[in-house]
Amino acid sequence: MSVSGSDAEMQAAGYLMRQGLKILKRNYRCRGGEIDLVCQDGATLVFVEVRLRTSLKYGGAAASITPAKQRRIVLAASHYLAGKPLPACRFDAVLHDGENIDWIRNAFDAA
Repeated sequence: MSVSGSDAEMQAAGYLMRQGLKILKRNYRCRGGEIDLVCQDGATLVFVEVRLRTSLKYGGAAASITPAKQRRIVLAASHYLAGKPLPACRFDAVLHDGENIDWIRNAFDAA
């Protein structure tokens, strides 16, 4: 069964909701960056990158979240938070291999 990027994002959102997170926004875009899912986990705002890789040929899904990609996500998160009170935040990743989902909390820092 072939899974598209949008299918992977929908499945990731469903998985995170079953884990107790609330989906606040999907596909938040700004100039220079994008966040796949913005979620609430208790008092923590969670910015989630969903990565689909059905092959390990280039290192798999985790390897595809490069430092440059992380900077674009952090930029989008800063834009999302502009003018809002600053809550506790973290950056998670949901890795999808076409069949299984792996949720990595605190996948990277904003530094």
